[in-house]
Amino acid sequence: MKHIIGGNPQPRFGEASTVLVDEEAAGQRLDNFLLRQLKGVPKTHVYRIIRSGEVRIIKGRAAVDRRVAQGDLIRLPPVRTSERALAKAQDMAASGAPAAEGAWSDHRAPAREFPVLFEDECLLAIDKPAGVAVHGGSGVRFGLIEQLRMARPQARFLELVHRLDRETSGILLIAKKRSALRSLQSQFRERETGKTYLALVAGQWPVRLRVLDKPLLKFLLPDGERRVKVVARESADAMASLTLVKVARTGAAFTLLEVTIKTGRTHQIRVHLAAEGMPVVGDDKYGDFALNKSLQQAGPTAPLRRMFLHAWRLQFNHPVHGERVELLSNLPVELELFLDYAAPVNA
Repeated sequence: MKHIIGGNPQPRFGEASTVLVDEEAAGQRLDNFLLRQLKGVPKTHVYRIIRSGEVRIIKGRAAVDRRVAQGDLIRLPPVRTSERALAKAQDMAASGAPAAEGAWSDHRAPAREFPVLFEDECLLAIDKPAGVAVHGGSGVRFGLIEQLRMARPQARFLELVHRLDRETSGILLIAKKRSALRSLQSQFRERETGKTYLALVAGQWPVRLRVLDKPLLKFLLPDGERRVKVVARESADAMASLTLVKVARTGAAFTLLEVTIKTGRTHQIRVHLAAEGMPVVGDDKYGDFALNKSLQQAGPTAPLRRMFLHAWRLQFNHPVHGERVELLSNLPVELELFLDYAAPVNA
């Protein structure tokens, strides 16, 4: 059995191994930690060995989302790597050249940079486009964070501070240091951040309806797909969820809302608005499917082929000097065009 310390050479073909978690890696999810350790191993295989119980920490099985701690010894089964594919991916990432998705092997993300809203030595704020998952998994081969790591092979540390739904655009924070990650995630947990989204709904939102305080519950559809619903406060496993709503702009048939979330539940905005009978326009999970279909054909200048939900403003305390930071992300062009069609300024 080969032993590895931190991020040193990966296991050889056909050998079991153990990995010692160092201080820099502490706090990462097990799946993210192993994906960075086992470069060249197909992502599907990494998830398979975790879920099958072949990956063990302190002689016990470990879940995908377990946080590894400094000093943990992680036992890995023999793994297969493709040295040729790995070398090709590393060469392309080091050169900074983007690659078409089909040109990569099925377990390597293409190198890709994203529009930068803010960057310093400890954090990075990305303007995430719609349609890009923030990380791989659940049927997604790779996400924004994997592509960014490939585009920045010199970066020692790049980790998501929070998440956005795949079809949501806007501000996404990424930590470049472990200390920054801990500080920022603590602010998110303690509700010290300000998170405001722009969402378009069909109809006239009641101006007096400003506070949505409805518990949410996650559940699975028969096919295994995740969903969320509003439930009674006394329901088992109900999660307290608070959303603040302000009317920003109105049209004859649509209302643009500024939506501030005080809790960060999965699909919180989408479910809270849908529970009021006014789902986010373009939402393919909780929305008005007939309306969505018609809006996809709203004309050549203003079709809507995505969900109208955008992470517009984010406020937080800088993890080093503590000063309050406010970031803004303009609406993407396709949403601006549709908004001018749906709720013109002079309406």
